[in-house]
Amino acid sequence: MKHWRIEQMDWDCFDPARVDPDIVRLVKAASVVERNGVDYALYLNNVFFDDPAFREAADNWAIEEVQHGDALGRWAMLADPSWDYPQAFERYRASYKLELEVDRSIRGSRTGELIARCMVETGTSSFYTALADATDEPLLKAICRQIAADEYRHFKLFYDHMHRYLKRENLGVWQRTRIALGRVTESEDDELASAYHTTNEPAGVPYDHGRCIAAYMARAMRYYQPRHTQRVSGMILKTIGIAPHGWVHQLVARGVYHLIRIRQRKFARQAALA
Repeated sequence: MKHWRIEQMDWDCFDPARVDPDIVRLVKAASVVERNGVDYALYLNNVFFDDPAFREAADNWAIEEVQHGDALGRWAMLADPSWDYPQAFERYRASYKLELEVDRSIRGSRTGELIARCMVETGTSSFYTALADATDEPLLKAICRQIAADEYRHFKLFYDHMHRYLKRENLGVWQRTRIALGRVTESEDDELASAYHTTNEPAGVPYDHGRCIAAYMARAMRYYQPRHTQRVSGMILKTIGIAPHGWVHQLVARGVYHLIRIRQRKFARQAALA
């Protein structure tokens, strides 16, 4: 069951005077990635082909992901009336495709797949929280808060199923850490870069991964504050099997924040050169 519906949002409170053009670019890219949740559900259904409980959970998860995309797309069309969300999504679908014909996880195990999903939800819940805190536009702030809450629940969903599979697959802390960090680094792959390209650049402009990922990350990372990375680090530690509190948590949180600042400056330089 959805925890909220698009029509329940107060669309009349949209304030064009408070729209930040850089945030609009991020929202456009995020809308098509979220809308693509149906393909991810197909992939997960194939990986967990003999687990009806998880397959049902994945299908329900995808319904909420699609709603996220539709809500963000509708807001972006208010912010930029010249932009066409359905058309941008079709362009994205033609540009970026998942490998769906599988019968096992690319992570090597089902536990590994669920760890990777936890990392994705960690990233999205923190991203929408940071975006909600950064924007002054009241409608977007409300939408991002709803999405962030959904993404945290999705983290809990995948985390609970991960523990169910850990009982039989028994991955240690090091194995879980390797998978988690590997998935985090994939945030700079073609998924987000292609989303930025197909939603923000004219159709005649050739795709360049380096240019597009720099343009996206330079903007997205700018909005992270220490309180956001505190939550991120806690969710990562919890997933890999380390208690998310005490000096270890504080050290990791500071490290994550400083790493984000370093990466943001690097991407900003690349974007300026591009």
